[in-house]
Amino acid sequence: MQKAMTTEAKYKQMIDTPVRTLIPRLAVPTIISMLVTSIYNMADTFFVSQIGTSASGAVGIMFSAMAMIQAIGFTLGMGSGNYISRSLGNRDEDTASRSAATAFFTAAIIGGFIAVFGTLFSRPLVYLLGATDTIAPYAQDYARYILIAAPFMLTSFVMNNILRAQGNAMFAMVGITTGGILNMFLDPLLIFVFQMGISGAAIATMASQMVSFCILLYQCDVQKSCISIRISRFTPTWSMYGEILHAGLPSFCRQGLASIATVVLNFAAGPYGDAAIAAMSIVSRFMMFVNSSLIGFGQGFQPVCGFNFGAKRYDRVLEAYWFCVKVAVIMLTCFGAAAFLLSNSIITVFRREDPEVIRVGTLALRLQLLTMPFQAWVIMVNMLTQSIGYGFRASLVAMGRQGLFLIPSLLIFPRVLGLLGLQISQPVADMLTFVLATAIVTGVLKELKALREGQESGSAPAEERRQ
Repeated sequence: MQKAMTTEAKYKQMIDTPVRTLIPRLAVPTIISMLVTSIYNMADTFFVSQIGTSASGAVGIMFSAMAMIQAIGFTLGMGSGNYISRSLGNRDEDTASRSAATAFFTAAIIGGFIAVFGTLFSRPLVYLLGATDTIAPYAQDYARYILIAAPFMLTSFVMNNILRAQGNAMFAMVGITTGGILNMFLDPLLIFVFQMGISGAAIATMASQMVSFCILLYQCDVQKSCISIRISRFTPTWSMYGEILHAGLPSFCRQGLASIATVVLNFAAGPYGDAAIAAMSIVSRFMMFVNSSLIGFGQGFQPVCGFNFGAKRYDRVLEAYWFCVKVAVIMLTCFGAAAFLLSNSIITVFRREDPEVIRVGTLALRLQLLTMPFQAWVIMVNMLTQSIGYGFRASLVAMGRQGLFLIPSLLIFPRVLGLLGLQISQPVADMLTFVLATAIVTGVLKELKALREGQESGSAPAEERRQ
């Protein structure tokens, strides 16, 4: 009975609380989670960079594999999360619990396959990801433990999104930040004190992921306001996977193509030496950090959007979207301007001993920072379309930045402009994605306005077929 009352209170909170109050309340824990995750990703890069340029490049090589693991986790997590939000908005807790269990156990199974086959074929894997002969030994040492952690990483991503989808971002934050803080302490301890080198960094990451998994599982199964994950609710049907993948496909497109793009980036940077691979790896990690605050803010918007869309409160969906757009553009513009002024110092912190890494990385970072306001718009468009179940249009936006435009840019511009072509590829992709996102969201906003106006007039039009 207490749980039912809690669920009802949660429903009223998501439907009635002013969006300018509700979204920041949900977003702050998620922003903290995202920042901590980005910081401990940068901590790996920072501490490993002290070993050498090739070791630093190895982290960049394995980043593409970790991005693919993250892509699968976010596909299942955000797909089920969006389905959960809409189901709870419709007061259908049974479907919400089946979605949560199905995503969790599917992630565990896939993670097990990755751990086994990735470990068996780790040497060809690192070369497939773009390792040079000097980077490969470091990458293989790092990969060994990262791959073992794959089941814990995947299921943690799922649980994190499931908790957020219910409006329980604080519980998700506890699990993610605890593991992240642990990783930051273990990195220097294992790398330098116990002289474990790059393997120490990987073990630190593996241990932190396992700790996060245990905390998140406890939160899901013990907290009264959370949907419990039970094997009896595991529903591996075509219809269930269809709903999860329909909403989760944009995340897979975004994260999966990011993984492929990182591999292409590694190969494109290869002719310019380990320094270029290391520099672009550092830039990528730092840009993830800058974007993480906005992504965290947007993830505070998503459950509000999903709940209210499911409850047919289209006025609140539109209000929440425009509020978030304004905050997002201001946020990333400020972050981008500050980082632009400090670009040389930022790259120097990671690899002080290698002037070539600093030279290549500084220009690449500055060029990417110039597109920050446009990235803010793109991210919010993607989150709106994904949250309301417009899977195809959300996928197009998600595919733009890291696939439709970045991969061709990496294949064309370095051949024409050399190293500068490598450095401008991401900014060019960002601007083209901005144009695509603007064209897509114009139609989506018109549909939402029509639904709102029809509802206000008392004769709501039939909902558009989702794409």
